[in-house]
Amino acid sequence: MALHGQSNDSVDTSVYPNRSDVPALEARDVRMRYGSIDVLTGVDLRVEAGEVVALLGPNGAGKTTTIEILEGIRRRSSGYVRVLGVDPAHGDDEWQSRIGVVLQSWRDHRRWKVRELLLHFAKHYRVLAPSGGRLPYDTDELLDAVGLTDRAETKVGRLSGGQRRRLDVAIGLVGNPELLFLDEPTVGFDPEARQDFHELIGSITRTRRTAIVLTTHDLVEAELLADSVAILVDGRVVARGTTEQLARRYAWGTAVSYRLHGRSQTATVDNATEFVRELLAAGGSEVTDLVVRPLNLQDAYLHMIRSADPVAAELDPSPDEGKVLFHAH
Repeated sequence: MALHGQSNDSVDTSVYPNRSDVPALEARDVRMRYGSIDVLTGVDLRVEAGEVVALLGPNGAGKTTTIEILEGIRRRSSGYVRVLGVDPAHGDDEWQSRIGVVLQSWRDHRRWKVRELLLHFAKHYRVLAPSGGRLPYDTDELLDAVGLTDRAETKVGRLSGGQRRRLDVAIGLVGNPELLFLDEPTVGFDPEARQDFHELIGSITRTRRTAIVLTTHDLVEAELLADSVAILVDGRVVARGTTEQLARRYAWGTAVSYRLHGRSQTATVDNATEFVRELLAAGGSEVTDLVVRPLNLQDAYLHMIRSADPVAAELDPSPDEGKVLFHAH
């Protein structure tokens, strides 16, 4: 369902520069070093107001460090960063109130009732809301949006894992943020809850121009939610674009898999129709289990990860990946 947040009466764009044409966040040549180890080696990232960007990358690529710098949790070693027009290293409470964060897990509030907890957070955001800023979402409306209306009077400690995850999302949204960070937001959701969440995110970006940075290992979710994708490898963004752009650039062609004389075969081809016609003409009834599909974001992602990691490139693909052969331009 749609959420209809409120705003204060006036907007001072000199105090809140992101409310003009300034991006929701911008990072240029951001670097982070721990001792002698370079974790970030020059991250460049820009997210516009109302834009949804998925940040993808293997474990150890620097996603968590990047997000922590953008959230103001960690100070960078060097580079330029502005989030909602402010250097996050110097962001105050009022600036923090304009940002929502959905972590993989929040600290436990087992003794709080669900509605009571959200009202508590809403009161906190209402006090901090700047003149001209957004006011918190209505608590009951938010409960309905995340599917927890029937658990409003339930103590947090009695929620199931999936229900707790919905509460995590509600906590991130309650302040009606201008920028929302989502870290693996639908972990623990059943398919229906996942679809409801996707519709909720679409509603927020359409009606409130809330910018969203999504970190996920679910490439299907990234394709569904994100306007564009940034792929982080070895501490830097190696590719940025829409899912279609990345698939075309880094995973050309069509994947064809089949069995011929009982043996599994794979091929990546430019003209799938011609290939299949010639295959059937030559193999006839001996061709079975024929599957034809265009290469997609997952193929492009795996190609870039393997290209950047010589060890990974030599590994045998998993069964789900074995139907694709990669060819760089």
